Amino acid sequence: MQITELTPADGYEILHLCEDPKSDLRALISIHSTQHGPAAGGCRLLNYKTLEEAKIDVQRLSRGMTYKNRSADLPLGGGKAVIIGQHKSPEMMRSFGKFVNSLTGKYYTAEDVGISPCDMQIVAEETNFVAGLETGEFASGDPSPVTARGVFVCLQRAVEHRLGKSNLQDIRVAIQGLGHVGWHLAQLLHSAGAQLFVTDLNANIIDQAVDLFDTKAVALDDIYSVDADVFAPCALGAVLNSSTVPQLKVKVIAGAANNQLSTPAIGDELKRKNIFYAPDYVVNAGGIINVAMEILKCTDASFAQTRLEKMTDTLDQILALAESQDIGMHSAADRFVGAQLH
Repeated sequence: MQITELTPADGYEILHLCEDPKSDLRALISIHSTQHGPAAGGCRLLNYKTLEEAKIDVQRLSRGMTYKNRSADLPLGGGKAVIIGQHKSPEMMRSFGKFVNSLTGKYYTAEDVGISPCDMQIVAEETNFVAGLETGEFASGDPSPVTARGVFVCLQRAVEHRLGKSNLQDIRVAIQGLGHVGWHLAQLLHSAGAQLFVTDLNANIIDQAVDLFDTKAVALDDIYSVDADVFAPCALGAVLNSSTVPQLKVKVIAGAANNQLSTPAIGDELKRKNIFYAPDYVVNAGGIINVAMEILKCTDASFAQTRLEKMTDTLDQILALAESQDIGMHSAADRFVGAQLH
């Protein structure tokens, strides 16, 4: 196993590359900030086309975790890991655990796209700096249901602000991605009486959603142009871009995906289109709130509940700042949370 210290982008603390031919591991860990505590953020498995693409993504994601943890009032910094590839094995996850352990507690990992709690259990064989486990004294388990709950309550508040409706009965929601979080969000929305449009790479998941939630299946590229009230991106990042935003007919965007805006200019465009954008790192913080209890070895159930309840208050304050300064919600969120970083 070879670990190489790379030069991080300005404002970032650490960027390390790990290559282990024996297990086929090729991974990056980025630490954006440890100013408020150890960096925490999940690990995702993705077949990046180039190392440079992976470096850009892992650093953007780690910065997002700093802001997410601050928005949720957690004593944690921001970090992220990516494993470059399409396949994983127990040997690869053990090697990744050794990689995490080499940072001696500066970074705590957990599951993200392509990685499961079972994978994290294997990682935990090599390091204590892992969370999202299903067993153990402080095990928090899969954070996806809690993430979905946070997105749900913030989506509900966004609908109230933009559409003036206090409930989600008959509100039309287009969900992009029915992974762990997207599926739980669909369940919550269906129970609340929303009308759902869904898309996903997995046709079997779509069929299940149609049967269970009375949803309408939409082709992958057609989800942006659905005649709906809300767009909920719950897959990968940068889906809001110069190609997709002109297609949108919705009034609200609130979803679980990280780094939804391809550039800050897209956030400005959403403001011009009078679309209420609920900043991703604010509304999808439920999962890290859940994981934080494990990292901090907290047994106080009110810890998570209090912070989940505060998420809508934070959204309200960001909206107030956006309106008072006539700026987009993305800029207001960065200013609001950024003021708490120092």
